[in-house]
Amino acid sequence: MIALDVLARHIDIAYDAESIPITAINTLNDATASELSFIVDAKHLPDLQQTQAGAVIVTEAFVDKVPHGCKTLVVESNPYLYMAKASRYFTKTPLESSGGVAEIGEGSVIGEHVFLAPGVRIGRECTILSGCYIGADVTIGDHTILHPNVVVYRDCQIGNHCIIHANTTIGCDGFGFAHTASGEHVKIYQNGNVTIEDEVEIGSNCAIDRAVFGSTRIQKGAKLDNLIQVAHNCIIGEYSLLAAQVGLAGSTELGRNVVMGGQSATAGHLKIAPFTTLAARTGVTKTIEESGKTFAGFPFMDHKQWLKLQGKLGRLLKK
Repeated sequence: MIALDVLARHIDIAYDAESIPITAINTLNDATASELSFIVDAKHLPDLQQTQAGAVIVTEAFVDKVPHGCKTLVVESNPYLYMAKASRYFTKTPLESSGGVAEIGEGSVIGEHVFLAPGVRIGRECTILSGCYIGADVTIGDHTILHPNVVVYRDCQIGNHCIIHANTTIGCDGFGFAHTASGEHVKIYQNGNVTIEDEVEIGSNCAIDRAVFGSTRIQKGAKLDNLIQVAHNCIIGEYSLLAAQVGLAGSTELGRNVVMGGQSATAGHLKIAPFTTLAARTGVTKTIEESGKTFAGFPFMDHKQWLKLQGKLGRLLKK
């Protein structure tokens, strides 16, 4: 927690109004009266006008749209950059020295050279194999297996009956930076977590990034192959199947039972409708709204059209 006036001073924003304690940064929609938020684009004006945030970072253009009682930190430009600067003041230490001894449920087996940080809670009949690192305040449900050298960063949650294969990392920092006018990259500290629901299986050498705020979420029954990248704030819908080398850019949302073939990928901040199938190496560049369709190619197109296109190209080459 940090006082708003102190935070403003740290990130070079002039502020001389009443101060309040700030506990975190959050989105306009999710922020509470003790949290800081920000707005970068006019398309988010409805969210600003309804926000419950205690304070917001805004430019002069949006000051009169801030709800009554919400404090304003006014900047000339680029509120996103100031949010990035502020994020460092809410990050937790990577390694806690206090918080209680790890709790291990009945029947669970912990292998050699496993590190359990303070506050870890492991359910019943779990198997944690050699070389795993489990960070502070991680919760693992019942009957879950972590294979050798799995890393789970602090504050992440793993459900019941999950299997995570060797060398996968859960909760590493998302690739988030704000950029100055002179081209410097300012780190956005990733202060959310990863939540993995029940009956999820994740292959080896996958990287599941923690959220900027909130949660990166893998929902019940999803199955991920080896060598998959899931960026910060993504949501993978229930019972989705992702083949090897799939890549999801930040804030992608997959609906229920989405199937992604090997090396397929998405751009960020888009949604894929339930029961969509993406053939291998498909590149999704915009939201898919209609359920149950199959796509291929880059830029992606209807699978049948893609097959016709490949056939015509093949005939051209024979001439």
